[in-house]
Amino acid sequence: MNLLLYIVTVLIWGTTWIAIKWQLGVVAPPVSIALRFGCAAIVLFALLRIMRRPIVPPRAAWPLLAAQALALFCVNFLCFYYAERIVPSGLVAVVFSTAPLLNSINGRIFMGRPLRASAIVGALLGLAGIGCLFAQQMAGHAGDTEMWLGLVIAFLGTMSFSAGNLLSSRMQSMGLHPIVTNSWAMLIGAAVLTVGSLLAGLPFKPELTVRYLGALAYLAVPGSVIGFTAYLMLVGRIGPERAAYCTVLFPIVALAVSTVFEGYRWSALAVLGLMLVVAGNLVAFDLTRRLVAWRGSERRAFGR
Repeated sequence: MNLLLYIVTVLIWGTTWIAIKWQLGVVAPPVSIALRFGCAAIVLFALLRIMRRPIVPPRAAWPLLAAQALALFCVNFLCFYYAERIVPSGLVAVVFSTAPLLNSINGRIFMGRPLRASAIVGALLGLAGIGCLFAQQMAGHAGDTEMWLGLVIAFLGTMSFSAGNLLSSRMQSMGLHPIVTNSWAMLIGAAVLTVGSLLAGLPFKPELTVRYLGALAYLAVPGSVIGFTAYLMLVGRIGPERAAYCTVLFPIVALAVSTVFEGYRWSALAVLGLMLVVAGNLVAFDLTRRLVAWRGSERRAFGR
């Protein structure tokens, strides 16, 4: 089950980048994000009704829900939408791939979780791999002041993502399913963004084109309803530190899609980066140790 959730999250979130790209332009980012999570919340509440699950969380969960809404479904996305306007997407990907490290550190500071050496080493390998994959895109920007501002914004978005992970983990420890918490948190996030957009005088209407509406539908249902539910279920099952390693694999899927549709060409350095990311996965999930243990048990079973 964990492997299935992991694969679903990586495949869905690794392809949402093109849908987000299709939304940039006419509609202001806060409006697009509000529409996305508003639609997703409606679908989630309908699912809860069909499944006949309790919809209203206990009183103790509401402060956590409000905090998750602001962190995961407002600040997180606002930061990345605006960061990608001024920073190459490869650099943003590098910043976002620090999420496993941030989850490990923040989990230790705020929740008393033990630091897992395998998760930290795996995250560092993955970060190095992402750096290799986007080395060409990162070249020549060291003296760009605007770029550094964009990186700071992207880092704040990653911190918000990490905070949302830990809040979800806390609510799941209270017995609340991610479908329930996501429903309310997305609704609250959409409401905050809607009010903020109206107060800022932003036109609150979608772009009535097949491209924009198709992207909105993909981001709302697969990207939010399925993607966030699968990911946060994974957070509850294996912990936020290891679940966040999905974020390192998203750019790999994005590059695979770009190879097919946009003619991306793989360099030797990019291939090295891919190998480092795969190695990071093996280390983060202790798969090398498990494989050695499995082979040892097989040899003992067959007397070899």
